[in-house]
Amino acid sequence: MTLTTISYLNQLKSDGCKFAALTAYDFCFARLFSNEGIQVLLIGDSLGMTIQGHDSTLPVTIKDMVYHIAAVRRGAPQALIIADMPFMSYATLQKTFKNAAQLIQAGSNVVKLEGGAAFIVDTVRMLTERAVPVCGHLGLTPQSVNILGGYKIQGRSEASAQRLLADAQALEAAGAKLLVLECVPISLAECITKSLSIPVIGIGAGNVTDGQILVMHDAFGFTNHNTPKFVKNFLAETGNIRTAIHQYIAEVKAETYPAIQHSFE
Repeated sequence: MTLTTISYLNQLKSDGCKFAALTAYDFCFARLFSNEGIQVLLIGDSLGMTIQGHDSTLPVTIKDMVYHIAAVRRGAPQALIIADMPFMSYATLQKTFKNAAQLIQAGSNVVKLEGGAAFIVDTVRMLTERAVPVCGHLGLTPQSVNILGGYKIQGRSEASAQRLLADAQALEAAGAKLLVLECVPISLAECITKSLSIPVIGIGAGNVTDGQILVMHDAFGFTNHNTPKFVKNFLAETGNIRTAIHQYIAEVKAETYPAIQHSFE
């Protein structure tokens, strides 16, 4: 498999070709996903819930992220790896530079930050100037769960939709190379995706974004919690994890996943 780069994802967007991504946290699954055709992997702070058993992402540390990034990189040397900067690890510019450097040195290609224009635009600009590629994250931002009052759909009112669109455009202007858009109505996801030149990766944002991402435990039915509306268990349909990966990729490319029943209006 050839090396996956941001430039390659930009070309896919330009060509109108969708791409599928998954979270990964260890060597074995990273190697499996990469070998079966997943070119973009996210080491998410979701590991706080899926791996560590917490009830949120908030306890995850930079040390945790570095450990899992290194393992995933060894398993998927050709993949584009995005890594979350965990809660409060980018609270100040000094902390941001130090922590982002650790994630890149561990093997990540891109660091992901949650939040809108007022919060992180300067941070994105400063990281970009220092050769650290940034992925923004808008909509439902799990690190803000205590502010949001739970895991709720975002952007349903006209005012909040306009705010998310403005935030997305501001993040791109500041230098963000990618954007994750989580749990927003399809119409808003389409508007944001079309307004940006950078690739937009959706989770609970309909089939209108440039790419899709799922937490691996959700995609293969490994979790015990209530399944979010946007999740499809591909392993249950296929009975074989390799076939499930191929089906996920194929359905994303064909725009049959996420279907309307996996989306918000």
